Amino acid sequence: MSALPPGSTIGILGGGQLGRMLAIAASRLGFQVHIYSDTSGPAFDVAAGHTVGDYNDTGAIAAWAEKVDVVTYEFENVPLTAAAAAAAIKPVRPNARALEAAQDRLTEKRFIADLGLAVAPFAPVDDYESLETALNEIGTPAILKTRRLGYDGKGQARLTTDDDAKSALDTIAHAPAILEGYVEFECEISILLARAVDGSTACYDIPLNTHVNGILATSTIPGPLPDPMTEKAIDAASRVASALDYVGLITVEMFYAGENSDQPLIVNEFAPRVHNSGHWTLDACAVCQFENHIRAVAGWPIAATTRHSDAVMTNLIGADVNDWPTLAGEPNACLHLYGKNEARAGRKMGHITRLAPIAS
Repeated sequence: MSALPPGSTIGILGGGQLGRMLAIAASRLGFQVHIYSDTSGPAFDVAAGHTVGDYNDTGAIAAWAEKVDVVTYEFENVPLTAAAAAAAIKPVRPNARALEAAQDRLTEKRFIADLGLAVAPFAPVDDYESLETALNEIGTPAILKTRRLGYDGKGQARLTTDDDAKSALDTIAHAPAILEGYVEFECEISILLARAVDGSTACYDIPLNTHVNGILATSTIPGPLPDPMTEKAIDAASRVASALDYVGLITVEMFYAGENSDQPLIVNEFAPRVHNSGHWTLDACAVCQFENHIRAVAGWPIAATTRHSDAVMTNLIGADVNDWPTLAGEPNACLHLYGKNEARAGRKMGHITRLAPIAS
């Protein structure tokens, strides 16, 4: 498929805030956007078209795909059957292989380890007996995570001692899981890498990420990585994207264990989509992560990822959004609200990015 001309239609699976920001970016390039989602969401407000349907209704997915020119997605839990139904009609970017690897933590860990990249010690867990085996192999402290559908700290349980095994399994409702050994690290980072159809790539500056209760709280740029580690981190993300034959914006999350560690960079996971830790690019870069994702899936060249400002992006979680009158008046700050109707605890309602001149 050659590069899509302006006026073409980008199909997006998913109607959340990432779909909303993708749709806005697409409109700036002259594209139409048609959303497919199982429920009405914030992306519907800014899209030229939207379809509500079950993600498992392959007939509805195929009919929707007939109306668009290329398909992408805003979340990694799109059923593989839905991606296949769309791919039978139009190109799906990123491809289903990226979805498959990202949807199962055990598959993901094995995939990353097979690339020769460092990961935390891990073992599969299907029941109490296999958890005991995993604990004997990995030890504590450790984290038990569901293999599927976990995000923002959900589907996880920490084990401080072996005695925590039963309660940890109860916490995740005995779902198929993976036990991960605890990693000593200085900070958490994410690599936001855009990869075009021709395999060319560009990477944004690497932010420092902080989490509260398993949810991203802030992303700060510039981050703490020294230049040699920055090169290694980008190389690791590039290897992941290349192995997947990836097209679009991919996010590879890592732990930085320190320059003198035997394994300074440990890959935690990757997201086959635009990412919360890249929201600062909306205001601190000429071309944001959302536009570069749209450029890639439409077959366009990747734009420069350089930034013009330092930035701190802060998520507005739950009732935080109620402070919008004050936040809206804050100087040198860019407020983004997602148009969600109800501010629930733990729900991402928006973000604010505070800008500063690049430090000399």
